[in-house]
Parts: sequence; C-alpha cells; structure tokens
Amino acid sequence: MSLRIGQGFDFHPLVEGRRLVLGGVEIQHSSGLQGHSDADVAVHALANAILGAVGEGDLGRHFPDTDARYKDADSITLLSLIWRRAAELNWGLANADITIFAQRPKLGPYLFAMRARLAAVFGVDPSRLNVKASNPEGLGALGRAEGMAAAAIVLLEK
Repeated sequence: MSLRIGQGFDFHPLVEGRRLVLGGVEIQHSSGLQGHSDADVAVHALANAILGAVGEGDLGRHFPDTDARYKDADSITLLSLIWRRAAELNWGLANADITIFAQRPKLGPYLFAMRARLAAVFGVDPSRLNVKASNPEGLGALGRAEGMAAAAIVLLEK
C-alpha cells in the first residue's frame, strides 16, 4: 500500500452582500467571503491538500481566477473534479481533517452538515472526515472578523 499526505490552506476577506458558504454548506451570516468562486475556504483548503498529495499543483493551476468559467463557481463542484482526477490516479481517501478559523458566526451548528456534504463528494463514511472550527479570540485580521481561513490535511491511500 502507498500513502500520501497533503496539506492545504486558504483565506479570503469577508464582504457585505455576499452569501457565506463553508464546507459546501450555506451559513446564515451578514457577510460572505470574497473571491472569484464562492470562496469556500474549507473546500479550497481541502482541494489544495488533495492536489498536493497527488502532486498536481494547486487550485489556481486547475481553475484560474482569470477564467470566466469559474466566476462564482460552486467549490463542491470543483472539489468533485479534483477528486475525480485523484481517483483516476487510483488514490482513495483514508482520512481528512479540516480546521476553519473564524471569529463569527459560531460554526458549531453547521459542522456535521459540512462533514456529511464532504463525505458525499468522496463517497465515504463521514467518520473519515473531521471538520472543526477555531475562534481566533480577537487576534489579528481573523479576530477582527475581516476574513476567514481554513487548513486541511489529507491522507490518501493507493
């Protein structure tokens, strides 16, 4: 058996008048993340972790922000395409762990839905994924609620 580890990180600023999507789940909040796609930092971090594990670059290489086809794209759709590529290379998901860094809103009520949504992309039991939130306790730009970030790590097996 072959194993590969990948890690990913993403961050986006918060802006008024945009919906907030994290882990493929719409979150009720007064502002959303700014970006070319839906700016789902959790999914972007996870996608970059997968791409890193299989040696296929990063999201920008596959879905450049200069390409109008990806304007306001659903990040779950992009993750599905990346996962299809990993599966073509005979990789399976052993497990994934994602941390979302956000001052507000409180994400606890949404974490199980995110986990289920992501597990569906991979076609695995949700127990193979963990999604958690961390509060920056008022420190820095994240603590001032100017944006959100996410980190992910995956273990792939062949």
